[in-house]
Amino acid sequence: MYKCEREDEILALLNNTEYATVEYLSRKMNISPSSIRRDLKNLEERGLVKRSYGGVKIAESSGRRIPFDLRSHENSMQKKQIAKAAASLVNEGDVVFLDGSSSAYFVAELLPSISGVTVITNNLDALSWLSNYDVKAYSTGGIISPENRSVLVGGYALDFLRNLRADIVMISAQAVSSDGNFYDCYAEEVAVRNVMLANARRRVLLCDGSKLGKTSTFYQGNVSQLDYVVSERDLSAFFDDPTPKKYITA
Repeated sequence: MYKCEREDEILALLNNTEYATVEYLSRKMNISPSSIRRDLKNLEERGLVKRSYGGVKIAESSGRRIPFDLRSHENSMQKKQIAKAAASLVNEGDVVFLDGSSSAYFVAELLPSISGVTVITNNLDALSWLSNYDVKAYSTGGIISPENRSVLVGGYALDFLRNLRADIVMISAQAVSSDGNFYDCYAEEVAVRNVMLANARRRVLLCDGSKLGKTSTFYQGNVSQLDYVVSERDLSAFFDDPTPKKYITA
């Protein structure tokens, strides 16, 4: 197993437990404790885990930067619920913007069942999935984000999106506060989403419950600017915004 594969497996295991010992990880992965310790040291230096005597847990930081393959496993059941409810908002023949989030990827999995849909996205995993189906899908182009390797960002992506209009946009966020503000830790992804939001007729935020009551580095927007917020949680009492009809409980 390559070093990067070991680290991804460690993160996936930790995502399912609050805390794990070196011995537990060693047994589960059939790798020596010394190799596990080296991998944990590297993951801690990247801010992804926090070690304590004999064990480790996922770092608790609202600004942590999580690889897509780990994010796609975080709260995956809830995200799939949310994706199903969100996909019901897409009509036949719609043009759909999808951002680079794992939540948007789960929406992409459902779009081939909707006739005549066109997808425009900077989400490399969504594009890979859609390439297996008879779906018209456009890449935004751009450069692979050095912070989030499954997402395209930069000037080319922004210029491409500025010339397009969509019927609906599906985005997610890293953090959503009770005043309705939502945030992310990737500045270049925020810029891409801003253009998508500006150029879409209907705007949808995909928000699993783990995002609620938090903030992150870069402000993205406020739910008052959106048409729908889709969550597995009942959000009607969470936000100050008094328009509960926009909140969809998956």
